[in-house]
Amino acid sequence: MKKDERPNFLLIMTDQMRGDCLSLERHPVLLTPVMDSLGGQGAWFTRAYTTCASCIAARRSLLTGLYPARHGLVGYREGVPLNSSSLLEILRRSGYSTMLAGRYMHQSPYDAHYGYEREIRGSTHIIGDEYDRMLAGAVPEFGEIRRGIGISANSWQARPWPLPEYLHPSNWTVQQGRRLLREHSDERPFFMTLSFYAPHPPLVPPAFYMERYLAMDLPQPAVGSWAAMPPREGLGAEVEAYRVCLRGEALRRAQAGYFGLINHIDDLLFTFIYEEFISLSARNGRPWVIIFTADHGEMLGDHYLFRKCQPYEGASRIPFLVRGSGEMNFAPGLVFDKPVCLEDVMPTVLDLAGIELPPDLDGKSLVPILRGGASRPREWLHGEHSPCYDEEQAYHFLTDGRLKYIWRPRDGHEQLFDLTSDPRELTDLSGKPEHAATLAACRARLIQALRERPEGFTDGKALVPGRPYAAVLPHARACSGSDKSV
Repeated sequence: MKKDERPNFLLIMTDQMRGDCLSLERHPVLLTPVMDSLGGQGAWFTRAYTTCASCIAARRSLLTGLYPARHGLVGYREGVPLNSSSLLEILRRSGYSTMLAGRYMHQSPYDAHYGYEREIRGSTHIIGDEYDRMLAGAVPEFGEIRRGIGISANSWQARPWPLPEYLHPSNWTVQQGRRLLREHSDERPFFMTLSFYAPHPPLVPPAFYMERYLAMDLPQPAVGSWAAMPPREGLGAEVEAYRVCLRGEALRRAQAGYFGLINHIDDLLFTFIYEEFISLSARNGRPWVIIFTADHGEMLGDHYLFRKCQPYEGASRIPFLVRGSGEMNFAPGLVFDKPVCLEDVMPTVLDLAGIELPPDLDGKSLVPILRGGASRPREWLHGEHSPCYDEEQAYHFLTDGRLKYIWRPRDGHEQLFDLTSDPRELTDLSGKPEHAATLAACRARLIQALRERPEGFTDGKALVPGRPYAAVLPHARACSGSDKSV
């Protein structure tokens, strides 16, 4: 690609957004016309997954193009330096301007930039970041945001945003993104990340959006025949418990808060995409590419679970939409149903920018698919997470987009789902004799995938449960630290 033909990129990243939370997916209530248009007029990857369903490891995979076992972070752990070259560093060395507005990429150390030339950081949990300072100046009596809101940043509690809408974190993120675009005055192509903290709790959409969904007939969570009710039906549990039994008003408000945050972002994106990003690209005479995705999903009451760190579709399947200007020669209206993942962002962007890919990336360029080819990035995708909320929660999974096999390393429990006929994972096929051969074949694939792991998950012939499973593998340098905002 000639230097002056390199495209501008916009990476829109939400936090904790489920893959099924698009009206493009025929969601029963959610309205996301702007997000839908990216997939409908571009490419919609219907089997996109996060390979580690919590923020730090997932974002590290996006930044490096490496699977969790390769970059060394296989669970939730603060304080582990990112030692691999990032997508942004490569872009900058190749002449790109790199910018981020909103939620930072949750890597350590906090004051490192990992290739972003300009950042305006803001979320709802970092005291002293630029959003926090703005809010303190605008409404000093409100106090630090978590105390001002009064509800947990990790639970199903929900309430309308109590301040003027322009002070909402999502509004602020778009305002800062607009500011960065308007201040971009040089001739370089740019890569911009517009990073939202929503729909991660606290579930505080502006009142209009919460009221919209409270007025609707909201769907019931997916509850598999295999799912275990929490003790005492969840009564008396910790507010931030991940095992829940959401019913009635608690369920309705959690859903309305979550759906409302997504709908709110969608409305904010319209003018930003068309009047800011695309308009600036046109004035610069450059083609453009938009990628929309999330770090992981949210169980939202499915199978008596809330939050993330699970192998099930609610937590592990993510939205993944790509649209480009006409010069990019993408096939419009493409729907792709084979597994892709966050690791594929890096090689895809570098390929589109005409930059040589680093050797040994786990991610695959999706450019042949975007241009109408029949390429399949991988046959099976492996996802995992070390113990997060408790030992029971840890998992490994494999999926080819049709089947999903889950193995719990604590006790060796297995599950098997047919995602084609049972997308809500209601029926576990692992105990049915007619699926024994399929189960054995999936188990053999996982044995092969884990054969060189230091934990000793396999002896080469069988999976071995009960092995220690730390969040950090030996080749990643660990530091101490923790963060309640997982």
